[in-house]
Amino acid sequence: MTSPTSSAARRKNHEEPTLNRSLERGVEILRAFRPGADLLGNGDLAERTGLSRATVSRLTQTLVQCGLLEHDGARRAYRLAAPVLSFAHAMRSGSPVLQCAAPLMRTAAEKLRVNVGLAVADREEMVYLESIRYNRKVSLRSVVAGQRVPIELTSLGRAYLCATSETQRRELMTKLGQQRLSGWKAIREEILAAVQVFCRKGYCTASWQPEVVAIAIPIITPTGAIYVLNMSVTTQQSAQEVEAELSTPLKALAEKITEAIRRRD
Repeated sequence: MTSPTSSAARRKNHEEPTLNRSLERGVEILRAFRPGADLLGNGDLAERTGLSRATVSRLTQTLVQCGLLEHDGARRAYRLAAPVLSFAHAMRSGSPVLQCAAPLMRTAAEKLRVNVGLAVADREEMVYLESIRYNRKVSLRSVVAGQRVPIELTSLGRAYLCATSETQRRELMTKLGQQRLSGWKAIREEILAAVQVFCRKGYCTASWQPEVVAIAIPIITPTGAIYVLNMSVTTQQSAQEVEAELSTPLKALAEKITEAIRRRD
């Protein structure tokens, strides 16, 4: 039985009774590794996670013993170990949504010669679960499963914001604004405009990379989970021209995926 003293101490430390703080901190260590930041020392990890160096040192040693981190003794730093990749494979192969969506996405990409992606939100970013690339025009940009893109700049992110509740959208936009030191006012106006357009058209359009136009639409599963589907092309066409060409196929694909998920359930 939990004593009143321990309950009071937990409330004082703002710790939820169902959370394990050590596990939570260990996950934050793993989250700190990103493309371009594949080798991190304890000091780097402390800066990225906000944890003390002593705490980071204990956690990295534990994660090495568990096989999730590799220690580079010469550089006194760590990198993700191979078992982490197996988690991603297990997630992708076991996802019922991906099992329904991927074949339909590939068929649409091949038929239209466009890029088709499926993503979910993770904190202040979107994470690709699947990306099928059929660029009509050669592009130096490559997008793969697991890649992250900004919520505030992309069609994926803006479609996700449109699918959330007004309260959730407001809270997330506050966080996004706190992270962006400049240019947020203009971006915020673009997002609010995208919400209005979404109410009329049912999709969002963005062109945050040179000569790349993407349109996206949210898919809400029976459980309430929000996935976002997009189509993109590398082109010199205007956003309006791309919308005219791809909006109908995008909506049709989203409907097929939604129906396939419902049938599976």
